[in-house]
Amino acid sequence: MSPSERTRAVRWQDPSVNVDAAKTTSGLERLRALLRGDAPRPPMAELVDISLVSVEPGLVVFEGKAAEFHYNLGGVAHGGYACTMLDSALGCAVTSLLPAGKSCTTTDLHVRFVRPITVATGALRCEAAVLHLGKTLATAEARITDAAGKLYAHGTTACAILDEK
Repeated sequence: MSPSERTRAVRWQDPSVNVDAAKTTSGLERLRALLRGDAPRPPMAELVDISLVSVEPGLVVFEGKAAEFHYNLGGVAHGGYACTMLDSALGCAVTSLLPAGKSCTTTDLHVRFVRPITVATGALRCEAAVLHLGKTLATAEARITDAAGKLYAHGTTACAILDEK
């Protein structure tokens, strides 16, 4: 291994625990179990290193901090980092309003990158709120800001509402 080489190991738990819980537990209950540590973090959250830190009906907050392993060729966090944080928060905001037996999946995601994210950016906060919850479709919006409230990216989504039978 050369002096400039770095490594990173990622560990995760079986995600079927959360998938199975959707059949009998409301989305809000599942997200609160995740916050308490009673349910495993989703593998994508482990991989990208973002965390759910707050959940209320229709409103969730994720936090993360860009690291070198998020960098693209240009020396900034790859757009996928912000997209993953936004998509996670948006989907969880919708999930927080779903009853037992329902889940959701993203049908589209629109993201606007406002400024680059780097290691020097520091801690980021992604707040997502549901705009509309229907029988088959939900919409939500989210913003990624730094500790001073400076905007880095924002996005909207539509999520299909699914039956978990």
